[in-house]
Amino acid sequence: MRFVRSSGILFHPTSLPGAYGIGDLGDEAHEFLRLLVESGQTFWQVMPLGPTGYGDSPYQAFSAFAGNPLLVSPDKLVVDGYLDVTPPPPSFPAERVDYGPVIQYKMEVLRSSFGFFQRRATPAQRDALCQFCQANAFWLDDYALFMALKRHHGGGVWSQWEPEIVSRRPQAVQRWSETLHEEIEREKYQQFLFDLQWGQLRHAANAQGVRIIGDAPIFVAYDSADVWAHPEMFRLDSAGRPTHVAGVPPDYFSPTGQLWGNPLYRWDWMADHGFGWWIERLRKIFEMVDVVRLDHFRGFEAYWEVPAGEETAINGRWVQGPGKALFVAAQQALGELPIIAEDLGVITPEVEALRDECGFPGMKVLQFAFGSGADNPYLPHNYTQNCVVYTGTHDNDTTIGWFATRGTEERKAIQEYLARDGHDIAWDLMRLAHSSVADLAVVPLQDVLRLGSEARMNTPGRAGGNWGWRLRRGAFTDQLVQHLYDMTRIYGRLTKETESPEAIAS
Repeated sequence: MRFVRSSGILFHPTSLPGAYGIGDLGDEAHEFLRLLVESGQTFWQVMPLGPTGYGDSPYQAFSAFAGNPLLVSPDKLVVDGYLDVTPPPPSFPAERVDYGPVIQYKMEVLRSSFGFFQRRATPAQRDALCQFCQANAFWLDDYALFMALKRHHGGGVWSQWEPEIVSRRPQAVQRWSETLHEEIEREKYQQFLFDLQWGQLRHAANAQGVRIIGDAPIFVAYDSADVWAHPEMFRLDSAGRPTHVAGVPPDYFSPTGQLWGNPLYRWDWMADHGFGWWIERLRKIFEMVDVVRLDHFRGFEAYWEVPAGEETAINGRWVQGPGKALFVAAQQALGELPIIAEDLGVITPEVEALRDECGFPGMKVLQFAFGSGADNPYLPHNYTQNCVVYTGTHDNDTTIGWFATRGTEERKAIQEYLARDGHDIAWDLMRLAHSSVADLAVVPLQDVLRLGSEARMNTPGRAGGNWGWRLRRGAFTDQLVQHLYDMTRIYGRLTKETESPEAIAS
């Protein structure tokens, strides 16, 4: 896959402004689309869109298929006829997401909408819900039961439920399905609402020449419908607990590595079954977005396996992943795979070969480029065209925050390479990204706004306080829009609005 020369913005919908404590898929999302178009951007990159679990991380979702109901817009529910009046919201902070009160309020809104639907839904609305449930039964039935059970058990991890439902004995599944019927139907309804509103936003984006880049984590959360419903696909013991978990080994950044804790796949089982679950997962996300950033791509070549119970990732080992066989099977089932390989971290020639054999563009992050000499692969003079360059990612500090913490030698190297003193470092790196030969340049919105560390989205390894930054209404000014458009034009990254998705990512 090759992109035409273009650019985009990294910005998650939870960070949109609005009155309901968290960004949603309503008017502010459509207003952001307008700003993207006026600034000449072709792509809007988001993070995973699933229902968030522990720590509110989009990378630890309760499902690899479901959408996040917190993103459903209360105002659009009224406009679209799924609610008569929006419950008045409490006073939420404008520049951070306070997830506790937000979850409580949004669940109240969705319960009210479900009650309204039960009483007053039109035949067309009921038919649309029925069609959605039928089309998504592969994952939706398990997910809805999982979430209903989880609420019934006070949010406890599924392996702590009664043994008969932990092991999904048919009689227990039937009994719980009957007992929790109302809750299950409400979960399905919430997914229908997300699908409806996201579909409207995605259609509006494509109609204006903007394509959506989604994000698919390689691993799924242990406390998820996927692991509970399909334990045969994961490295679990007879009690349903992981025998081995995912992570990355010690490196320059961490002497103990990173212990993620996600259960590992039984890739041999998946290969024997034609990688069916992965194919359905990719099919679902390609229904939602135009391009997928495949997180931790190196794990498909080889992944770091850590025995369960270890306190760090030190005592692990590399184990062979599925390799090209997975992507061949997916391409045979789905056609061309518009995928960006997140090839950061410990990258070997074997990982690079897999990426190149599949034809996937890799990632270049400018914040990793300085301080190790002219052969650093993240320096633009070392790029090939088939790559995507970023100033930073959701896991990095903002460029201004990053630059403020550089040592003397690295700061000097940055200033020499840019031929700038760094007083406008965010736009200096943006200019470097846009002027590079990389087919696609993507910039976090925080860098466009010249924001510091207070606007950082995530600090890896920190348990709380992440994923909360929100855009202040009006901060993406007309002047910034014009300046971003000028940069996009000067460096040849404008694309025609009338180009089809196939032409833009072909």
